Amino acid sequence: MKVLKFGGTSVGSAERMKSVVKLIADGNAKIIVLSAMSGTTNSLIEFTNYLRNGNPNGACEHSTFLQSKYKQTIKELYSTEKYANLATEKIDELFSHLRELARKPLTDALEREIVAQGEIMSTNMVVYYMQELGIDSVLLNSFDFMRLAANGEPDLDYLREHIAPFIDPQATERIYITQGFICLNHEGGIDNLQRGGSDYTATLIGAAIKAEEVQIWTDIDGMHNNDPRIVDKTSPVRHLHFEESAELAYFGAKILHPTCILPAKLAGTPVRLLNTMDPKAEGTLIDNNLTRPGEIKAIAAKDGITAIKIKSGRMLLAYGFLRKVFEIFETYSTSIDMICTSEVGVSMSIDNDRKLDDIVSELQKYGTVTVDRDMCIICIVGDLNWENVGFEARAMEAMKDIPVRMVSYGGSNYNISFLIKEEDKNRALRALSETIFNAKK
Repeated sequence: MKVLKFGGTSVGSAERMKSVVKLIADGNAKIIVLSAMSGTTNSLIEFTNYLRNGNPNGACEHSTFLQSKYKQTIKELYSTEKYANLATEKIDELFSHLRELARKPLTDALEREIVAQGEIMSTNMVVYYMQELGIDSVLLNSFDFMRLAANGEPDLDYLREHIAPFIDPQATERIYITQGFICLNHEGGIDNLQRGGSDYTATLIGAAIKAEEVQIWTDIDGMHNNDPRIVDKTSPVRHLHFEESAELAYFGAKILHPTCILPAKLAGTPVRLLNTMDPKAEGTLIDNNLTRPGEIKAIAAKDGITAIKIKSGRMLLAYGFLRKVFEIFETYSTSIDMICTSEVGVSMSIDNDRKLDDIVSELQKYGTVTVDRDMCIICIVGDLNWENVGFEARAMEAMKDIPVRMVSYGGSNYNISFLIKEEDKNRALRALSETIFNAKK
């Protein structure tokens, strides 16, 4: 069985819902994970903002605009009065519930319950539409099997145990529809998966049922080997190792959040990124296989980086120095991206400078500190095992005319990174692409 996830734009209108149903109704059993209709979650967050500002009447009035959008979608989606009425009754019930919630004091728990209504709405509407078409379909309530453990992480054992009774192995054409993103916490309250949202739901379910494949359907054609807005002659990346995917995700590539990848990686479940606007496109397959050892797959970049260098004569041969440095960043909840060390200094990069002044003040107790802002990390991703000779030379050749602040290599077998000025980013990306990709053509 496969698990397919469709995001908000894929179910953002009656037309898109019809397209998704046409795509999934191929006679094979599968589990479908759906997000809320595009725009719904933002509207529900705005609903909570009215409550936060002490204006429940404003929240209720705001909800009527969203409700009218759903009623229009229902009018366009269903062709029979029976199922249009069923969908209308359900949507009216959910909006009535929202208005009841508006009369309660706003808490974090209440806010999570409000935001969860979007996924409940979209899944009910799609199931009713499939039933209208005579498709064997069942709505799975994610609250029945998706739960967080006491540490706030998904409870995979609980999921595995509680989803199994809902799956009928004899129903070979049944399509199960469930909500992405939302779940219960260990105390039984409504919560959500936060990082990665519905993608995370899909990979967790895929791991729990040992799915043949998890498919993430979006409105893009998989992953490209460079940014087509900057570099000419980009091409789709058709295969990535899970580790390569995780490296690219940090750089904002249109790809799974690293957290989402982990369940599939550990279970050995392949993940395929596909395009709802072009269903016949091959997309990008992510798994644990290295099909072409030594191949460089993609180049990505991330702006808004700050470089920090601390130079200290006391660092020479002093154990415990790095621990003190790292503790400062931990104290101010700031992650380090790149790090390079020498006998008398250490350089680091961060992508969150909210606590920069406090960090610098603490670091100055141990040495001289310099800060470089408006930096950019350029990342080359592929099978970069140190025994695969030659790729470093090609990367360095491409960067020969670019001032490089730091180079990170060896921390991963799948990444070599350069820290440069943001103003040099486009020039660096084009040079690397020409040297690494276009030279092979």
